[in-house]
Amino acid sequence: MKVGILTVSDKGARGEREDKSGPAIRGMIEAAGGEVARTRIVPDEPDDIRAVLVAWSDEGLDLILTTGGTGFGPRDRTPEATRSVIERETPGLPEAMRRAGAEKTPTAILSRAAAGIRGRTLIVNLPGSEKAVRESLAAILPALPHGLDVLKGAAAECGARHGH
Repeated sequence: MKVGILTVSDKGARGEREDKSGPAIRGMIEAAGGEVARTRIVPDEPDDIRAVLVAWSDEGLDLILTTGGTGFGPRDRTPEATRSVIERETPGLPEAMRRAGAEKTPTAILSRAAAGIRGRTLIVNLPGSEKAVRESLAAILPALPHGLDVLKGAAAECGARHGH
């Protein structure tokens, strides 16, 4: 699993805030046996977000995880940038993250995170806070290897084993 981690933060891009979410994602991905191939911090600018998502998916990363820009703030545009580059949405992933988050934090339902497929790359928006990132990624991480295998065509005939 080759993974890219894109942190979306105006303050992070300017060096005014330490990115704690990106390193938290890296730790969880590496603990699960994945390889973090790319990391980057961009401001909350849809064109910058789109450019990285397109470049990394065209490069052939299996999974791109974004962190930040999924709330109600006026500069939070990560889901819109993501939807503009994906070909197929995967709504179950953000639904699972919101459901898991809501069990601990009522405001987790305010996340506007999106997820979807571009080519053979899965793109998932995670929240911006380190705590929410850990909870959200923990909610979906067990399903990701199988989903990525199917996406890459390595898991034909999966329906008989997994009931879908």
